[in-house]
Amino acid sequence: MSRGFVKEDDLERAGTDLPERPVSPHANYVTPTGLQQLQLTAKTLESERAEYSKRKEDPNAQQKLAEIDRDLRYFVARLESVQLVTPEQQPQHTVLFGAKVTVEDEEGEQQQYQIVGEDEADIAQHKVSYVSPLAKALLGRKVGDSSTWQRPAGPLQLDILNIEY
Repeated sequence: MSRGFVKEDDLERAGTDLPERPVSPHANYVTPTGLQQLQLTAKTLESERAEYSKRKEDPNAQQKLAEIDRDLRYFVARLESVQLVTPEQQPQHTVLFGAKVTVEDEEGEQQQYQIVGEDEADIAQHKVSYVSPLAKALLGRKVGDSSTWQRPAGPLQLDILNIEY
């Protein structure tokens, strides 16, 4: 499109209308570590916001500021809805929020997963959200129980070997 058909104001505002980050409809349960992560992220975003606010004439800075503002609104909303769960206070014999669960699958492979809040979930660290299919397959179970994890690749039988908090 020729620049003759684009208003200058449109170019200046390009990219600043960002969609909001969706806030989960589920309860915002967090572990103490998850709460610290949320607080640190909000604090970092506030610091970044202060830095980018100084560069009012830079369109790239304004774009970044719009992203920071959007993310900050999300994390403030998440902090306002926090429901802190202390894993150590959970019944030790049952898989509940905050548990580290060691499981063995049908092929004899063992894995350990921790059931955490949605914002804390990180599969690379074996932390799964309490609303995930894996967590739903494990919640409420005890050592020695078996459960079926409904995966896109097909169901997988898991035996619970150990529960830690």
